[in-house]
Amino acid sequence: MKAIRYDHFGSPEVLTCVELPVPELQVGEVLVRVHAVGVNFFEVLMRADRCAVTPLLPMLLGVEVAGVVEKVGEGVDGTRLGTRVAVPLFALGGGGGYAEYVAVDAGYAVPIPERLPFSGATALVVQGLTALHMVQQSSLMGKTVLVHAAAGGVGSLLTQLARRRGTRRVIATAVSAAKRSLALEMGANLAIDYSAPGWEMSLAGLRPDVVYDTIGGDMTRASLAVLADGGELVFAALGRFAATAEDITRMLDKDQSLRGFALLPLLGASLVPDLQSLFELAASGELRLLPGRQFPLTAQRRRIGRSKAAWQRGRWSWCPKAFQFNPERLRSMWRPAWRAGQARLPTTGQRAHRMCRHCARKRRRSRP
Repeated sequence: MKAIRYDHFGSPEVLTCVELPVPELQVGEVLVRVHAVGVNFFEVLMRADRCAVTPLLPMLLGVEVAGVVEKVGEGVDGTRLGTRVAVPLFALGGGGGYAEYVAVDAGYAVPIPERLPFSGATALVVQGLTALHMVQQSSLMGKTVLVHAAAGGVGSLLTQLARRRGTRRVIATAVSAAKRSLALEMGANLAIDYSAPGWEMSLAGLRPDVVYDTIGGDMTRASLAVLADGGELVFAALGRFAATAEDITRMLDKDQSLRGFALLPLLGASLVPDLQSLFELAASGELRLLPGRQFPLTAQRRRIGRSKAAWQRGRWSWCPKAFQFNPERLRSMWRPAWRAGQARLPTTGQRAHRMCRHCARKRRRSRP
């Protein structure tokens, strides 16, 4: 099988496509043929050895995959053959998703509803679980919530899940006008530009009770300045905490609290039910996913080497079978037909406002 590996740290050129044997199944495992692999920005940092933890080499990236069960091991119900599943590899303590096949414990192969595409499922594993557990850490009923980077993968899900938990108001921050418009489409009541000097004045006196900080650095201190007395800052930008001892002292004086957030320690028996819940919400259209990009597995050097700015909107995934012409190839090519000034976002599973690149090319060739 083909897989993407790197043997030393460096630029995207260290990523190589290698041939590896298809994994042998152990008792209780299933073999999943991968149809989509989620791409996360922290994997770019890992490749450059800029992550908080230095991985062991050689390294196979890919911590969330979706595909079809192609083979079952001893002790696994044979009816699982052909099942569409997603696998949270990161929760199993490993990666290896940048490959055509993965072997995993059958208990962690979570069924995907037919209406949810493979790429949509991968968008809900790391990012979906992150957003879900973040909103579960605090009581949000009747409160005003501030979500930073609300047009990103986690931020867009946070905005929607916070609204579902009975918030009074959701304030979103994003840099560009297009991203702010997108945040409003996702359910935010107000969207402001946090890159503008004095952005705090745009709150018009509103003081959030809960702030979700996934940016860190100076943004943390600015967030503390607008946080309501007795409010809570949920900090999820690990490694970028810039608040000082004086900031903490002022928080204590205002009866404010600081909650650190890391996903892995929170995962437990609810992992599979949580993913199933997220999948059902997305499949039914109650949870909308950002339009993302999909690339063939062999395009990994060019795509994973993009700048940080290119990762701040939408969701990326590899499609190991994208070079083949088959029905899944067609599904993977559906994309939003966005136009200037258009902010409508299709719900997952809908084909309204979408078109297939292959069919679009055919239509262009047939025009007189």
